Amino acid sequence: MSDFLTTFVDDLKANVAGFIAVAVTEVKTGMSYKSLSVNPSFDPELASAYNLEVVKAKMTAIKALGLKENIEDIMITLSNQIHIISISENGEYFIYLAVDSSKANLGMSRAILKRYSKEIASKM
Repeated sequence: MSDFLTTFVDDLKANVAGFIAVAVTEVKTGMSYKSLSVNPSFDPELASAYNLEVVKAKMTAIKALGLKENIEDIMITLSNQIHIISISENGEYFIYLAVDSSKANLGMSRAILKRYSKEIASKM
């Protein structure tokens, strides 16, 4: 698992334009298994811990509405950043990714996250 996560965060850093930070977190416990930031003042584990509440709230809302849908991702747009929270297929983990909105290719970022979200469900 550790090799997979190291490869994963290194791949995101190298291939996502405007990469700022990433964290892979377990929904049940809030534990981050791997994180990386190119900005020393940006703590992806702290951001991920706060965003866990966003994930749980959205899961609760979907259940309360009686929807049979699964969350693929949640996007939060700030003035100069985009934060994408991608949920694994089994709903047990999420990937938190922060990118610079002036440099990021949103479609490419989401496609890479979707691919890894599938892999995380099977490898962790």
